[in-house]
Amino acid sequence: MKKYLLLFIIAFFVMSCSKKVEVKGKITGSSPLERIEFVEASGVGTLPLINIGLDKDGNFSGNFEAPKDGMYVINYAGRQNLIYLEGGQKVNISGNGATFPNEFVITGDAKKNNDFLTASQKFLAEYGTKVNLQVLMSGDEAAFLKGMHKIENDINKNVDDLAKKNNPSKALLEWKKNDVKVTILNLLANYEMSHGPMSGNPSYKASKAFKDYETQLETDKDAMVKTIPLYRQYLLVKMTPDFQKYAEANSKGKTGITTSEMFAQYLKTKKDLSQTAKDYLLAFVMAQADIHPTTPAANIDKIKKIIDSDIKDATIKSDLLKMQVAITGLKIGEAAPEATLVKQDGKAYKLSENKGKPYMLFFYASWNPYISEATVPVLKEVVNFYKSKMNFVYVNVDDTKDQFIKTSNSLLKGIQGVNVYGEGGLNSDIAKKYGVYGFKLPCFVIIDKDGKIASRSFVNLGEQELVTILDKQTGLSAPKVDPNVQMQPQLQLDPSAAQQKAPQPANPQPAPTK
Repeated sequence: MKKYLLLFIIAFFVMSCSKKVEVKGKITGSSPLERIEFVEASGVGTLPLINIGLDKDGNFSGNFEAPKDGMYVINYAGRQNLIYLEGGQKVNISGNGATFPNEFVITGDAKKNNDFLTASQKFLAEYGTKVNLQVLMSGDEAAFLKGMHKIENDINKNVDDLAKKNNPSKALLEWKKNDVKVTILNLLANYEMSHGPMSGNPSYKASKAFKDYETQLETDKDAMVKTIPLYRQYLLVKMTPDFQKYAEANSKGKTGITTSEMFAQYLKTKKDLSQTAKDYLLAFVMAQADIHPTTPAANIDKIKKIIDSDIKDATIKSDLLKMQVAITGLKIGEAAPEATLVKQDGKAYKLSENKGKPYMLFFYASWNPYISEATVPVLKEVVNFYKSKMNFVYVNVDDTKDQFIKTSNSLLKGIQGVNVYGEGGLNSDIAKKYGVYGFKLPCFVIIDKDGKIASRSFVNLGEQELVTILDKQTGLSAPKVDPNVQMQPQLQLDPSAAQQKAPQPANPQPAPTK
């Protein structure tokens, strides 16, 4: 009897510690082509945790491992909103296709936390219309500080009142308190930078009272840098002038140095920053400045070395490496990973069957908006031109095998090549190995005759670089292709990135192509 009791206790402990979140719901008036994604909001360079399809009635369901209890971003139809989730929760979400996720209703385990979050966001939106920040920003410092203290107190009073009403988790309440501090810190930073020019006093310097207020607000720096992207923005803005001077002094006579390299060197001089802060700030700069589709191969290797040597947090390190594969593709020259694939007739298929002849992997799904109108006509031309010298493997990542059969039969009818399916769609073995996500579809990768990666991953068949690689692998010479023949999908990686700005060196590298 004791043995069984012990097993029950162990099983209960495992279940209670589960990080899996189960989500389901209904979006009325939605389109079956739309998808719902969940992304960790506090991470750096994080990728979607799940991409869920909707049926014809707008119903959806899925589950994913939540890296931590905290804020997540819901992506749908080009719109985003925040939701607070904890591991082990069962969450029911409902909304309307015209307004979701700007507006939605939650029932289940996550209700009380998100009722608190929604109410606090509503208060801030209304409160913001009543505060004349322009007047505060242009006023003298004493009046500005008085105004900031009032704003902080007003928001905190609302937070306390809502906490009594909704009883949110302790972690969410702490996050919200820190979020208020970060909001004030950013207002202080904006005032310090802009007050001189706005007031006609270029020699303005913040007083001791001003600096003391900043110090008072930064009582939990590591927690804020881990959970609030806006705090990272604050730190980057504050250190930008100093970084510019450092970059100017240390880039003379050097060529080809990346923003990430320079910033990593700069952080080594910052003894006042914790390793946690350095990890998050460096990761953000790397994700924004040097991990993008056109990153040169030499720079990719540099980035990997910096990730390995300078990033100490294992989760951040892993996220950055996954992001790099998703954006730039697998390393050229490495053996192409084998993966579990199946044909329409149910027979297994191996990529190694192509050995001895170069081939193109083409990842696609029926719900991708770029696949039919933009890609198929160009794909036909490419296949017809190169088919005598190379093979083509079309990998479908739809949610079900039935949808794969329908899509491949209609979309790729008459196009030479092998049609295969990755069981599980975007959660399939092949999607994970090749870093395929919803934002990266359609996706093209060239494999050489020896079964090795021969190209980065492309999202545009019209890129001249891709044509050059195809020519090299086949020995053919294709006519020039209009680089604008296909619309390139927008890559959205970090939901907080649009509101953040990384510091740039005196001679910055070309801006990321996104």
